[in-house]
Amino acid sequence: MPQWLKKLTNGSITHKQFILILSFLVGVASGLAANLLKWFVHFVEHWLTHNFDVDRSNALYLIYPVVGIFISALFIKFIVRDNIGHGITKILYAISRNQGHIRSHNMWSSIVASGITIGFGGSVGAESPVVLTGSAIGSRIGRWFHQDHRTLMLLVGCGAAGAIAGIYKAPITGLVFTIEVLMIDLTMWSLVPLLISCTTAACISYFLSGNATMFHFDLNDPFVVERVPSTILLGLVCGFVALYFTRSMNAFEQIFAKCKNMMVRFALGASVLAALIFLFPPLYGEGYSTISTLLNSHGVSDASSVMNNSLFYGHDQYLLVFLALVALVKVFASTATTGGGGCGGTFAPSIFLGGVTGFVFAGVWNLVQPFGIVLPTTNATLYGMAAVMSAVFHAPLTGIFLIAELTGGYQLLVPLMIVSSVSYSLVRSIEPHSIYAMRLARRGQLLSHHKDQAVIALMNLDDVIDKTRPVLNPDISLGEMLQIVSSSKRLHFAVCSPDRTLLGQINLNNIRHIIFRSELYKTFTVRGLMSQPSATLRTDDGMLAIMDKFQVDDAGTLPVVNTENRFVGYVSRSELYSAYREIMKDFSEE
Repeated sequence: MPQWLKKLTNGSITHKQFILILSFLVGVASGLAANLLKWFVHFVEHWLTHNFDVDRSNALYLIYPVVGIFISALFIKFIVRDNIGHGITKILYAISRNQGHIRSHNMWSSIVASGITIGFGGSVGAESPVVLTGSAIGSRIGRWFHQDHRTLMLLVGCGAAGAIAGIYKAPITGLVFTIEVLMIDLTMWSLVPLLISCTTAACISYFLSGNATMFHFDLNDPFVVERVPSTILLGLVCGFVALYFTRSMNAFEQIFAKCKNMMVRFALGASVLAALIFLFPPLYGEGYSTISTLLNSHGVSDASSVMNNSLFYGHDQYLLVFLALVALVKVFASTATTGGGGCGGTFAPSIFLGGVTGFVFAGVWNLVQPFGIVLPTTNATLYGMAAVMSAVFHAPLTGIFLIAELTGGYQLLVPLMIVSSVSYSLVRSIEPHSIYAMRLARRGQLLSHHKDQAVIALMNLDDVIDKTRPVLNPDISLGEMLQIVSSSKRLHFAVCSPDRTLLGQINLNNIRHIIFRSELYKTFTVRGLMSQPSATLRTDDGMLAIMDKFQVDDAGTLPVVNTENRFVGYVSRSELYSAYREIMKDFSEE
């Protein structure tokens, strides 16, 4: 707590009480941000498309997405001047590697960029950008009040939880999302600030937009045990769909990553997105209107309005084929949006994909009716939404509670649990990390629920590098070297070229037999005495990889170089263990 606040309150507010106040402020700010973004997206989308005729395709579907991506790309490049894509991945990085620090421009830049992208038809969701916005608000408020990194990470989680609770009116989902997806290791007490942020943000949304849930849903056909086999099968189908979505998105992203020119990326992304939206208008924007249509239909025949504005209009018999094609190409539309320069997340695409998959599955099932069992299409739409989201994000609780809170369908918790657990288990057995976490996991920079690995991931390499040791020139004599290192208590010294390229190292233990023979001081040079280290650490190595190198080589001290092989300093095993113990102690304080 800042000193000025202690004086103002005469020390009557404890540190924990102060954190609760901060979590309330974060909840208010993240709730307002969520509602602002939601209003912005709907305003732009309605302004552009409210006068479209439903009985024919519209050429403006070819133009609007291109304009939106172009404006967003220019805004990011020339105004923000920072990469604001993959919002939740950035939060994971900030938590695991950057001590909870998120750049302040993320408090507003993601709202503007994603609002333009989605409003003009970008086939992505607003949730990831607003989660980044909420987390940036939490990080900024924590730094304003000079909070330590442990509290800072908690406030980042409060901002993310508040953003989810605010945009969906789903406080329980906000809480479990922070635990499952952001993987913040929490104590029982630290749940309280998260709860305060969630409930505050949800109340802000209720105040601004009423008590109605995002999707209207009437349970006309309650779940019965005879439908368990079809529910399990739907979970398996959704698991494979989620795997297809994750792997296809990663592969398509790699294509964009290879395009170094911004205009080339824009041309590729805009052309793919515009073509897909022209052919399949439900891909326009978040796609929630399509989900609402599917949820409020009473069967396949009632949902034909999703083909409005498309070339399929009037051909109701092809509805299931149309929706299956929409599900197939959704991943390419979403990736083209972000890869081409737009801003958005995968929350809405996964919900959309799951809802469409569930509806198509029920439609096909009911055509066959195995064992005479009918699967309601509205219920299956809900199941699919939860199942695909659970599998894509490796967050079954988030999927279950989000769909229940979005629709008020709490009476379907049992089938939601079945499909979510089946799809999650299937994908987890094949892909060990979620779509958000896999990029960081490859570099060993991911915070996990495993206590030891979480502590290691929180360690900062720069904090344990010894940069005080003298650096040796390879051409100096043994006598000159001894004069340089005589004031140091270390045994290992780097030998570098003038540009600090690491050539080798001197280990005093290895030359102890000659360092006391003064007659040899001018006979030997450092170049002739140096040896190669058993391993070399890099500044871009993850802490898990660094720990593995020490263990494999059984080394006590290893040199560190940067990405250009320039010497930085030394790291000792004892310093690493000391840092580990300090962070573990911090984790265990409560």
